[in-house]
Amino acid sequence: MHVVTLGNSLLSQGHEVVLMGRNTPAYSLCAEAVGFRGDFIAGFTDPFRGWKEPQLGIFIPGKRSFFARNIAAGIMRHAGNFDVVHYHGHYPMVGKYVPESLNFVQTRHDQGSDCLVHTRFKNGRICNEINPSACAGCVTPLPNRLQAVISTRAVSQYRRHTAEAFQRHPVVFVSKFLRDNAARGLGQRAMVLSAVVHNFCDEAALPEKLQAVHSSGRVLHVAGRLDAAKGVGPLLDYLSPRLPLDWRVNVFGDGPLGTEFRARYRSAQVVFHGHVPRSVVLASAASADAIVVPSVWEEPCGTVVLEALRVGRPCFALRRGGTPELARYGNPGQLHLFESMPELVDELLSVPLKVSTPSLGEEATALARMPELLALYSARIPDRAVS
Repeated sequence: MHVVTLGNSLLSQGHEVVLMGRNTPAYSLCAEAVGFRGDFIAGFTDPFRGWKEPQLGIFIPGKRSFFARNIAAGIMRHAGNFDVVHYHGHYPMVGKYVPESLNFVQTRHDQGSDCLVHTRFKNGRICNEINPSACAGCVTPLPNRLQAVISTRAVSQYRRHTAEAFQRHPVVFVSKFLRDNAARGLGQRAMVLSAVVHNFCDEAALPEKLQAVHSSGRVLHVAGRLDAAKGVGPLLDYLSPRLPLDWRVNVFGDGPLGTEFRARYRSAQVVFHGHVPRSVVLASAASADAIVVPSVWEEPCGTVVLEALRVGRPCFALRRGGTPELARYGNPGQLHLFESMPELVDELLSVPLKVSTPSLGEEATALARMPELLALYSARIPDRAVS
């Protein structure tokens, strides 16, 4: 949604924007759900199948650079028609394979700059390992000697090619935290062309700011993928046994642990809504007494946090990743940060929940961030406007 929000905002300011992506599934089948108001180029095939890394128990050297080279080739088939190419994909070394003369900018939204699984989260815990040899255990739990050697080579190559790309073309990180983490794995030299521009939410899609109207109790809103990193399980482990009888928790989203979570936690008070239209999720957020973002991994720049602040809800989250940087987009005290899940739950159950107005916080819109991005674009376009 970040890409679509940015693209639509640029269009609204009179720029020409075209979205480019894969040719499957057919864009016509999902265009309405995507909501982009410009044209679409089906620029890439699907080269990502058939490598069998989990079956082999290794990260394959050259695999991701092969993908990146194919993506770069797809970009170059169309790049001549545009002043700027802004890449938001998952292969950070794409910039290594496009000419330095191309005005190419990429945004890093996750920890995939140096982590091949994009999360730096392993066995239920944050991973702070720097040595590439430690990564072999992320593709198979107990790598043998050969598997470890091959995976170590793959990770080292991945990071080297990414660092080369970052030194060749500008890179936008969505939080200072994310840039600092990337520098730890890639080295400070790779950050020479980097900038930090926070994520933003589509405020036009947010419902009118509503006061929570509940005759009794409280309604809590949780939205996220149902996996280990997003922390819904740990939250409900601590919260469910202590929920007052007139409280309700609405959980939106699904994922690999969805079946397990519904069997373990679902009740009259804990309701799993699964995947529903985004408008329904945002309406729930705007009418909740509080929004909980229970991620136990290090969120680079959580859009749910931004949305909570912009609709005036108190937001409860762990003091991890880029989340503390987002307090500037809400009112003082609106973002409640904690060192642990038990502390978060204790506070959630005990403090009065105050609904506020977002008017005091800094704007978290694409239009507010646009001057920073246009400055990056224009640096490579002398004497003419970005289009």
